[in-house]
Amino acid sequence: IWADSFERLQIVPMLIVMPLTFLGGSFYSISMLPPFWQTVTLFNPVVYLVSGFRWSFYGSSDVGVELSFLAIFGFLALCTAGIWYIFRTGYRLKV
Repeated sequence: IWADSFERLQIVPMLIVMPLTFLGGSFYSISMLPPFWQTVTLFNPVVYLVSGFRWSFYGSSDVGVELSFLAIFGFLALCTAGIWYIFRTGYRLKV
């Protein structure tokens, strides 16, 4: 929607998805961070995905399983509402 060319499609994965993945606790436990950064990390939706996968594999996680599922489905609902709005209004859609 925002990309005018194929090269510009790489901006979102490069500037948003990759940093969220690296800062989402994929390679370390959130408990290893200082308290301030633990709080900041809880605003990252990737943390809840990683925590859910850790719980499913190991039976333990950084964030509670119920909170992980609630956050995942809340983020999914938010993204679905955004997509619904774009399709309903036709915002920058090319026909």
